[in-house]
Amino acid sequence: MKEREANRKYQLELGVSTLLYSGVLIGSLYLAKPMEAGWERTLLLLTPGLPVFLAVWAIARHFRRMDEFMRLRSLESLAVATAITAGLSVTYGFLESAGFPKLSMFWVWGVMGLVWGAHAGLRCLFTR
Repeated sequence: MKEREANRKYQLELGVSTLLYSGVLIGSLYLAKPMEAGWERTLLLLTPGLPVFLAVWAIARHFRRMDEFMRLRSLESLAVATAITAGLSVTYGFLESAGFPKLSMFWVWGVMGLVWGAHAGLRCLFTR
């Protein structure tokens, strides 16, 4: 499969899963707000996780479609992002012990995605 076609399919699959995630998230938060705590509310608030699995599936399919060179470069960026995020998470854990505010786990993916994108972008800038 040509790279351009593979990228188009990936963008479509990831885009659909992101739109589904946004809709399910907004709907679940809206519906859960008036509900009392309990297993029904918990299950409702877990429903945005289902479209997340679609995004994971889209990413895995995209990696299988890539040629070996692009796969290696992408996985290298992911490995660097994971290592930096782990280092930052552990370091901030020590800072929390020193009185810094506790951060939500939602920050971890944001940091990892930012570092992943920055690493990939910087590599493109400096390897041309």
